[in-house]
Amino acid sequence: MAERSEERSGQARRRLGRPDGQSERADGQSERLDGQSEQAEIRSQGQRLDRLAREVDRLAAGMERAKIAEYVDLLNRPLSLIWRNLVSGMARGIGIAIGFTFFAATILYVLQLLGKLNLPIIGDYIADIVRIVQRQLEGRTY
Repeated sequence: MAERSEERSGQARRRLGRPDGQSERADGQSERLDGQSEQAEIRSQGQRLDRLAREVDRLAAGMERAKIAEYVDLLNRPLSLIWRNLVSGMARGIGIAIGFTFFAATILYVLQLLGKLNLPIIGDYIADIVRIVQRQLEGRTY
Protein backbone atom coordinates (compact mmCIF):
# COMPACT_ATOMS: atom_id res chain seq x y z
CA MET A 1 0.00 0.00 0.00
CA ALA A 2 2.82 2.38 0.91
CA GLU A 3 4.58 1.53 -2.36
CA ARG A 4 1.48 2.52 -4.34
CA SER A 5 1.18 5.88 -2.59
CA GLU A 6 4.89 6.56 -3.18
CA GLU A 7 4.44 5.58 -6.82
CA ARG A 8 1.44 7.87 -7.18
CA SER A 9 3.19 10.77 -5.51
CA GLY A 10 6.14 10.24 -7.86
CA GLN A 11 3.78 10.30 -10.84
CA ALA A 12 2.16 13.47 -9.56
CA ARG A 13 5.57 15.13 -9.11
CA ARG A 14 6.55 14.20 -12.65
CA ARG A 15 3.28 15.67 -13.93
CA LEU A 16 3.98 18.86 -12.03
CA GLY A 17 7.50 18.96 -13.48
CA ARG A 18 9.42 17.98 -10.34
CA PRO A 19 11.63 14.87 -10.23
CA ASP A 20 11.28 12.38 -7.36
CA GLY A 21 12.66 13.47 -4.05
CA GLN A 22 12.74 17.22 -4.74
CA SER A 23 10.28 19.53 -3.13
CA GLU A 24 9.37 23.06 -4.02
CA ARG A 25 9.32 24.21 -0.43
CA ALA A 26 10.75 22.72 2.69
CA ASP A 27 7.58 23.30 4.69
CA GLY A 28 5.69 20.36 3.06
CA GLN A 29 3.56 22.27 0.55
CA SER A 30 4.58 19.91 -2.29
CA GLU A 31 3.37 16.94 -0.25
CA ARG A 32 0.06 18.75 0.17
CA LEU A 33 -0.11 19.30 -3.60
CA ASP A 34 0.62 15.62 -4.17
CA GLY A 35 -2.18 14.67 -1.80
CA GLN A 36 -4.56 17.07 -3.51
CA SER A 37 -3.69 15.74 -6.96
CA GLU A 38 -4.17 12.17 -5.73
CA GLN A 39 -7.56 13.10 -4.31
CA ALA A 40 -8.53 14.83 -7.55
CA GLU A 41 -7.46 11.76 -9.52
CA ILE A 42 -9.43 9.47 -7.22
CA ARG A 43 -12.48 11.76 -7.56
CA SER A 44 -12.23 11.75 -11.36
CA GLN A 45 -11.91 7.94 -11.37
CA GLY A 46 -14.93 7.72 -9.09
CA GLN A 47 -16.91 9.99 -11.41
CA ARG A 48 -15.94 7.88 -14.40
CA LEU A 49 -16.99 4.71 -12.57
CA ASP A 50 -20.30 6.32 -11.60
CA ARG A 51 -20.93 7.29 -15.24
CA LEU A 52 -20.03 3.77 -16.35
CA ALA A 53 -22.38 2.25 -13.77
CA ARG A 54 -25.23 4.52 -14.91
CA GLU A 55 -24.58 3.56 -18.55
CA VAL A 56 -24.57 -0.16 -17.69
CA ASP A 57 -27.84 0.26 -15.76
CA ARG A 58 -29.37 2.11 -18.73
CA LEU A 59 -28.30 -0.64 -21.13
CA ALA A 60 -29.64 -3.35 -18.82
CA ALA A 61 -32.99 -1.57 -18.57
CA GLY A 62 -33.12 -1.25 -22.36
CA MET A 63 -32.41 -4.94 -22.79
CA GLU A 64 -35.16 -5.79 -20.30
CA ARG A 65 -37.59 -3.57 -22.22
CA ALA A 66 -36.61 -5.27 -25.47
CA LYS A 67 -37.09 -8.70 -23.83
CA ILE A 68 -33.76 -9.96 -25.13
CA ALA A 69 -33.67 -12.77 -22.56
CA GLU A 70 -37.02 -14.16 -23.74
CA TYR A 71 -35.87 -13.95 -27.36
CA VAL A 72 -32.65 -15.83 -26.60
CA ASP A 73 -34.65 -18.42 -24.64
CA LEU A 74 -36.94 -18.88 -27.64
CA LEU A 75 -33.95 -19.31 -29.97
CA ASN A 76 -32.58 -22.01 -27.66
CA ARG A 77 -35.83 -24.01 -28.06
CA PRO A 78 -36.30 -24.49 -31.82
CA LEU A 79 -39.44 -26.67 -31.54
CA SER A 80 -41.21 -23.91 -29.62
CA LEU A 81 -40.10 -21.40 -32.26
CA ILE A 82 -41.40 -23.61 -35.09
CA TRP A 83 -44.74 -24.16 -33.32
CA ARG A 84 -45.26 -20.44 -32.69
CA ASN A 85 -44.42 -19.59 -36.31
CA LEU A 86 -46.78 -22.30 -37.59
CA VAL A 87 -49.69 -21.09 -35.46
CA SER A 88 -49.08 -17.43 -36.31
CA GLY A 89 -48.84 -18.26 -40.04
CA MET A 90 -52.15 -20.14 -39.95
CA ALA A 91 -53.81 -17.27 -38.09
CA ARG A 92 -52.53 -14.78 -40.67
CA GLY A 93 -53.73 -16.95 -43.54
CA ILE A 94 -57.20 -17.36 -42.07
CA GLY A 95 -57.38 -13.65 -41.28
CA ILE A 96 -56.38 -12.71 -44.82
CA ALA A 97 -58.97 -15.11 -46.29
CA ILE A 98 -61.78 -13.77 -44.11
CA GLY A 99 -60.76 -10.17 -44.74
CA PHE A 100 -60.60 -10.65 -48.49
CA THR A 101 -64.02 -12.34 -48.46
CA PHE A 102 -65.61 -9.37 -46.69
CA PHE A 103 -63.82 -6.94 -49.00
CA ALA A 104 -64.91 -8.80 -52.16
CA ALA A 105 -68.49 -9.08 -50.90
CA THR A 106 -68.58 -5.34 -50.22
CA ILE A 107 -67.20 -4.56 -53.67
CA LEU A 108 -69.77 -6.87 -55.34
CA TYR A 109 -72.57 -5.27 -53.35
CA VAL A 110 -71.50 -1.80 -54.44
CA LEU A 111 -71.17 -2.96 -58.06
CA GLN A 112 -74.69 -4.42 -57.96
CA LEU A 113 -76.02 -1.12 -56.65
CA LEU A 114 -74.23 0.74 -59.45
CA GLY A 115 -75.60 -1.74 -62.00
CA LYS A 116 -79.16 -1.05 -60.86
CA LEU A 117 -78.69 2.66 -61.59
CA ASN A 118 -78.64 1.89 -65.33
CA LEU A 119 -75.72 4.15 -66.13
CA PRO A 120 -75.07 4.03 -69.90
CA ILE A 121 -71.56 2.58 -70.34
CA ILE A 122 -70.53 1.90 -66.77
CA GLY A 123 -73.76 0.04 -65.98
CA ASP A 124 -73.25 -2.50 -68.78
CA TYR A 125 -69.62 -3.05 -67.77
CA ILE A 126 -70.52 -3.53 -64.10
CA ALA A 127 -73.43 -5.83 -64.99
CA ASP A 128 -71.05 -8.03 -67.01
CA ILE A 129 -68.62 -8.23 -64.08
CA VAL A 130 -71.41 -9.16 -61.65
CA ARG A 131 -72.75 -11.85 -64.04
CA ILE A 132 -69.25 -13.34 -64.47
CA VAL A 133 -68.67 -13.46 -60.70
CA GLN A 134 -72.09 -15.02 -60.02
CA ARG A 135 -71.53 -17.71 -62.67
CA GLN A 136 -68.14 -18.51 -61.19
CA LEU A 137 -69.68 -18.84 -57.75
CA GLU A 138 -72.33 -21.21 -59.15
CA GLY A 139 -69.63 -23.30 -60.78
CA ARG A 140 -70.45 -22.54 -64.40
CA THR A 141 -68.02 -21.04 -66.89
CA TYR A 142 -68.96 -18.09 -69.04
